[in-house]
Amino acid sequence: MDTILVIEDNEEILDNLTEYLEMEGYKIIGANNGKRGIELAREFIPDLIVCDVLMHAMNGHEVLQVILGSGTTYAIPFIFSTSMSEKIDRAAALLLGADDYIIKPFALDALLKMVKAWILSGSTRQGCPLNREELAFREPFQADICYRNKI
Repeated sequence: MDTILVIEDNEEILDNLTEYLEMEGYKIIGANNGKRGIELAREFIPDLIVCDVLMHAMNGHEVLQVILGSGTTYAIPFIFSTSMSEKIDRAAALLLGADDYIIKPFALDALLKMVKAWILSGSTRQGCPLNREELAFREPFQADICYRNKI
């Protein structure tokens, strides 16, 4: 059974996604904040991560940077789930290293298609975990997105 880590600070959305994806046959691990999500990713090494962007304390971009910096989690496909709907937000998220991006509110079947595709294909990231210089290159994009969205 494939395992999906869902990182979402809105409990209602987290519960709905968990219930839906479990009904579709996936094992779901839920985290209500980024820090906990990282801990669970390291512990369980899920087949896919679906992560909110706009979270307090540690936002989704910061979660992704930690995931990309670790050899044990680097290759996990990563989908952002967010209300940030501008094209530049999606482009920046993909440049940061996300595999896909879905805008809230979304149809559950649209997310399910993404989930199936990414679990089947794996991440598009090639090579090794990012080093500090590569992560530093991506930080200005993250900072700009967070500033514009006031997180």
